[in-house]
Amino acid sequence: MGMYTNPALLDWFVKEYPQHTKQKLDMGKSCIRFNKIDDIPYKLIGELMQKMSVNDWINIYEKELKK
Repeated sequence: MGMYTNPALLDWFVKEYPQHTKQKLDMGKSCIRFNKIDDIPYKLIGELMQKMSVNDWINIYEKELKK
């Protein structure tokens, strides 16, 4: 859930979500909850995964640890 560390990415996801599913966005601090497998917006999740790499997330995490 690295998008919490990037406000622009989080805003993008929250705005895009309703365009991909009729279900209300149900997010926790480190998860997105789906009630039915048919409601998962796979295309949107794929786009999200391309916007932050594992290395990006590790760099953000390590930077915060040093503080």
